[in-house]
Amino acid sequence: MKQLLILLAFCSTLLSACGNAQVNGESSDEGSTEEKAKKNVSRRDYSITPDVAYSDLFLDSAALENFISTKSTPDSISRRMRSFYNTRNYQFAWFTSSGLTEQARGFWNLHDYHTSANSHDTVLHDKELEKRMDDLLAAESLSVKSSDAKSINTELALTQHFIQYMMAEFDGGYVKRKEMERFIPRKKEDAVYLADSLYNKKHKDNKYFEDVHRPYGLLKEQLGKYIEIVKAGGWQPIPAGTKTLRKGTSNPVIAVVKKRLQITGDLPVADSSYAFSDTLETAVKQFQARHGLTDDGIINAATIKEMNVPAEARLQQLLMNLGRMRWLPPDPSGKLILVNIPEFMLHVYEGKNRVFDMVVVVGKQGTNTTMFTGDLNQIVFSPYWNLPTSIVKNEVLPAMQRNPNYLDGQNMEIVSDKGDLPTIRQKPGPGNALGKVKFLFPNSFDIYFHDTPSKSLFERTKRAFSHGCIRLAEPEKMANYLLRDQPEWTPDRINDAMNAGEEKYVKLKDPVPVVITYYTAWVDDAGKLNFREDIYGHDKRLAAKMFPSSLQQNGASTKDSMAVAQR
Repeated sequence: MKQLLILLAFCSTLLSACGNAQVNGESSDEGSTEEKAKKNVSRRDYSITPDVAYSDLFLDSAALENFISTKSTPDSISRRMRSFYNTRNYQFAWFTSSGLTEQARGFWNLHDYHTSANSHDTVLHDKELEKRMDDLLAAESLSVKSSDAKSINTELALTQHFIQYMMAEFDGGYVKRKEMERFIPRKKEDAVYLADSLYNKKHKDNKYFEDVHRPYGLLKEQLGKYIEIVKAGGWQPIPAGTKTLRKGTSNPVIAVVKKRLQITGDLPVADSSYAFSDTLETAVKQFQARHGLTDDGIINAATIKEMNVPAEARLQQLLMNLGRMRWLPPDPSGKLILVNIPEFMLHVYEGKNRVFDMVVVVGKQGTNTTMFTGDLNQIVFSPYWNLPTSIVKNEVLPAMQRNPNYLDGQNMEIVSDKGDLPTIRQKPGPGNALGKVKFLFPNSFDIYFHDTPSKSLFERTKRAFSHGCIRLAEPEKMANYLLRDQPEWTPDRINDAMNAGEEKYVKLKDPVPVVITYYTAWVDDAGKLNFREDIYGHDKRLAAKMFPSSLQQNGASTKDSMAVAQR
């Protein structure tokens, strides 16, 4: 009898929700009347035009209806999809004309992690979409048009999966529709307005993130301070051309520096004198450490550059990084390896306890290390290096043309010479680019941890030099840590395997989650707010989409976008 009543209620809801309702409101999805169905679809926001929209691509509303019909999308999902795109005035959520948005990459990493961890959950498994996303994520560059049927289908499929994921995972299976619709930025908005809304309004989803992501809650606490700083006018910039200042000197500029450091709390005492005191040196060192600079207490050009970043830009940075933290899986209770790309550091956690940190080298500009989440499950001692096709094409083949003995000199060999490019690998040995060990966590980006013979790079303050993989300063320490629960792998045996010159794979008994992040703002374990340089330009591109002060025109035709937006 109970099943029959549920079936009748579902059929009633299905009939009452037909059509593209456009009435604002919030109520349960279980409504059985036309009035309740309309209240579960947000009003279309025609104020979102191409000039202020987050994306420069817009959908025709008929494309959504065609997708819903063709895919036989359940009413509980289709109604939320209509509401989702109404609030966006039918702009794309996951694409711009230049390719996938940062939110698309973040969601797909989370989606991929969820489906691999929950293989029994067939709802979110879609082989066609998975193949399409693998291709998009691997592409070096993309150009997307709002008229492209394949892109439209991918956009709508991602939205459907996003809604299904949110309904399944959030707070025991339910998240308010309006909260869900705020996850993807819709239009350029003032940073103070966005920060004030996030900081002061008790959104249900925000509380969720504070509960499952400690870094999110810590960073959100900083919003209130920076809202007030921006409202008060920020800080006075240090005059351009200021010479290097150090303890013991006296200069009118020092008073400006002191005021600047008082505002952010680095200098705890009020002091308007021109003297560079011990207290100021301590404050400068703290500021430098929080910004990834050499903390020598000397005010040089690099330190002044960081001091002169406007307060509003810092507030924008907080908001962008809070957004990134939303796309991470919940903090695990066990082991976790976290790499923060702009920090050039790896951190190992067990629950909330940080076990150790390690200096790393990440990808250089152009061969960026990608943000993603995976499971480290294998260690390879004395590895071969299978050269990526891009390196074979752009570096090795030209070198072979200049020097016929190049491969022998580099301890390399051709494995296969079929196809357009030969398959080349470097043999194990002292000069191997991967060093003596690598650590695998399967992903579609071919990124892993590894040793390196180029140890001097770890001494640099900024360490972006690799082709995308992550080089570890202490790989033997990592191997010993990961194998400590496998007693047959003693420290001596690990050392022998690293120096054997013969490749050997070892499977971990318990895989360890790996999170590769791109935080340019976060709160460290000492409670200090950190900022880092936007080494790949992710912040710059994201700010241009989110905030009016960064308003830029993208490549899509404004005229064409506007025409579609009004349909």
